[in-house]
Amino acid sequence: MDQMKRYAIYFAPPAGPLMQAAAEWLGWDVEAGRPTPQPPIEGLEEATRAPRKYGFHATMKAPFRLAPGVDADDLAEALAAEAAHLAAVELPGLRLDALGGRFLALRPDGSEAALGALCAEVVTRFEPFRAPLTEAEIAKRRPETMTPRQRELLGVFGYPYVLDEFRFHMTLSGDLPPEELARLRAAAEDWFTPHLPRPFAVDALCLYGEDEAGRFHLLSRHALAS
Repeated sequence: MDQMKRYAIYFAPPAGPLMQAAAEWLGWDVEAGRPTPQPPIEGLEEATRAPRKYGFHATMKAPFRLAPGVDADDLAEALAAEAAHLAAVELPGLRLDALGGRFLALRPDGSEAALGALCAEVVTRFEPFRAPLTEAEIAKRRPETMTPRQRELLGVFGYPYVLDEFRFHMTLSGDLPPEELARLRAAAEDWFTPHLPRPFAVDALCLYGEDEAGRFHLLSRHALAS
């Protein structure tokens, strides 16, 4: 497997209508590893600038540099082995939401307890593969804006939104002012509603990698146990 700058463990739906709609909405196809034309929606290119490089996903373990002594093949092999022992999670469906009143995302319906447990297992199990954050990486996260608990989690796991701070979501925009958020939410409802699955299954762990240009690619998909 080619070496990347950073790796991440994400969930992404299988190839199909939702994955294609999200790739076109964001302007980046993580499966093909190339830009894709966006729909002609006013302001969409700018609104999706921040999440575009990451591609469509839900974070399980946030991007990290590999620890000394491990390589991408080690990570992929461990991820395949771990996925085979973790149960898939099924929920009633997905819905569009304005997370924190700041950005658009797809969020699950129903209880997220099983999803939280799955993410906690992934976060802790793959911590040995993560190199510690540098001072610059810590500063980039702006810990001064976080709660004490989030700063604690940042120090332990390199990311503040894990364990009790975890909220499963698939990002569709950057932070937007209220009027723009409302306008694009209506456009997103039209764009995504025909493709939202019911039920919705989190049934795989995906290994993503960040290339030298800062764009993420889907490197491998590992099915969870049924």
